[in-house]
Amino acid sequence: MPRALVILVGIAAAVVVLFGIREVASIAGPVVLALVLVIAVSPVRGWLRTRSAPIWLQVAVPFLIVVLVLVGMVGILTISVTQLVSLLPTYTDQFERLLADSERWAAAHGISNDVLNKGLQAFDPGRVLGLAQSLLGSLIGILSALFLIVVLLLAMSLDAPTTARILTAGEGSRPQLVTALATFGHKTRRYLIVSTVFGLINAILDMIALSLLDVPLPLLWGVLALIANYIPNIGFVIGLIPPAMLALLDGGVQTMSLVIAAYIVINVVTQSFILPKFLGDAVGLSTTMTFISLIVWTFVLGPLGAILAIPLSLLTRALLIDSDPSAKWVQALVSGRIPRE
Repeated sequence: MPRALVILVGIAAAVVVLFGIREVASIAGPVVLALVLVIAVSPVRGWLRTRSAPIWLQVAVPFLIVVLVLVGMVGILTISVTQLVSLLPTYTDQFERLLADSERWAAAHGISNDVLNKGLQAFDPGRVLGLAQSLLGSLIGILSALFLIVVLLLAMSLDAPTTARILTAGEGSRPQLVTALATFGHKTRRYLIVSTVFGLINAILDMIALSLLDVPLPLLWGVLALIANYIPNIGFVIGLIPPAMLALLDGGVQTMSLVIAAYIVINVVTQSFILPKFLGDAVGLSTTMTFISLIVWTFVLGPLGAILAIPLSLLTRALLIDSDPSAKWVQALVSGRIPRE
């Protein structure tokens, strides 16, 4: 068949599959989340296996770790968003005062009120905080499907030892596929562990800075920073804007500037200087492919797709590219690295 026809058919099939997944996103999202969480805690299961622990313990300990983390996240987000909802209406007067001060400053510098009003409408802190509230509400909605996620986690945890043996047995007949899936598991696990550790460091430092600056709800913004750390490219901005806007309403321009400066310093030190040394090229995706994956998976699965964009792209790469011996050039294309001869 002509290569152009093959490409067009492949694109059409991909579109059909993506729209199909989008239609069942409420099921597909928890399934992928459960799979990623099981992969993340697989080192615990491996450690117990090397200690000759019974099978039930190899299943129960990783399962309980994940469930406790999920329950803790749901609890923190629920309480914090409730506090945010009750807090936002109290800043109406502050915003009106900010608007009046901006109009006086604009008049003193020869800027028309029409230009200022358009700018404030586009940069309305109330809208930004409302967007943050909506995002956090969506995350709570995702995590509140806890029963489905827990059932999936339990099923996958029970099947994990058997799945590992089946994959090992398949090395003789499908070595490329088994190797690709093993690489996917290794890269996903390394990405999640390293990102979680540095996300926690970022979140703790952000919470300390916000507490010192007396910005309300530092725990909520720390959790948001941790969650946003999994969102490639734009996660830092998503984690910064809500607390910066709240700092503007609560303490003025100076407090907002200090919050922005603190976030930038923390992010530059941890994410730009330290993180690459530990993560290296574990992801295996170019900057362009990372950004495209963020757009595609957010469109398909919503907020959860943004958080799981990297693992989902790694899984897609393993199934469609790494398992095909003739796709070396495609591997180089998506990773942005010239293959060694």
